[in-house]
Amino acid sequence: MRIKNVFSIFFIFAMTIFIYGCGENNSNNTSEESKIFADIEDDLGRKVILKQKPERIAVTSASFLEPLHEVGCEIVGRPDSKTKMPDWAKDISSVGQVYQIDVEKLLACNPDLVIINKGMNEKLLGILEENNIPALVIEMKTYDEVKSEITNFAKLSGKNEKGVEIIKKMDNDINSVIEKIPSDKKKVAIIHSTTQGLSVQLEGSITGNIIKMFGWENVAANLTPLEKNPDAAPYSMETLAELNPEIIFITSMGNIDDIKSNMKKTIENNTAWQTIDAIKNNNVYYLPQDLFLLSPGLNYPKAVKYMAQLIYPEKFK
Repeated sequence: MRIKNVFSIFFIFAMTIFIYGCGENNSNNTSEESKIFADIEDDLGRKVILKQKPERIAVTSASFLEPLHEVGCEIVGRPDSKTKMPDWAKDISSVGQVYQIDVEKLLACNPDLVIINKGMNEKLLGILEENNIPALVIEMKTYDEVKSEITNFAKLSGKNEKGVEIIKKMDNDINSVIEKIPSDKKKVAIIHSTTQGLSVQLEGSITGNIIKMFGWENVAANLTPLEKNPDAAPYSMETLAELNPEIIFITSMGNIDDIKSNMKKTIENNTAWQTIDAIKNNNVYYLPQDLFLLSPGLNYPKAVKYMAQLIYPEKFK
């Protein structure tokens, strides 16, 4: 009888230690998990884990400024920009030009997170890693990409509801524009003009993405993209004449008056242009770079409305 009692006491004691140990392990696991503030996959497919809320964010694209500010993130470094600089950001420390970020200036901002523009600044990743500074590589061209990044930026500030609110308003504003557009399908070409020449823009470009929203046909959609730019294809006068768009949109980073002058000379000096319906009917439109080449970000509804008004001004009086 005594032996049985001793065995019972020993068994209860052992189980108590086991349960306590399991509880302690669970507590440790919960403690480890609680150290993760945000877990984000960036547009290079990198999984970035932030253990704390970032309080000092530096960016390499001015297009990131307004979305970050709107969800309540603190920005300590930004690139120079003539067209995308909000007034509140002018006194924030500069990290140099968009295409040539000054590493010393960037590090001097003492950032605890750097947000990098995909396709432009990935070379900074190695330097940031050496300095134990986490980085997110972000792309914001299409509307879906913009919404995805607003969601991620809201995670950085811990204000997820604000991100949802912003996206809902943008969706409503864009849908209100699309509802006014007639269902007739337009044949459209997007010409991008640079000092090196012309190219045609595909669906992955901002303009191409908006055309797709409208249900219009980008006549260049099936052309083979450029090797170094998947959002564009080589320009060919013969191909353009054959595709015969009824509308042509022109984008460029240069001065708009110079662009118009150069395009006018190009069109006048090649009779093949005169065979295209868009030229014959004077349906050629020049798009502002801050909405159609640089990411419009929170202004995506504005870009959508701008294009719709060009083609259907009577619908937006």
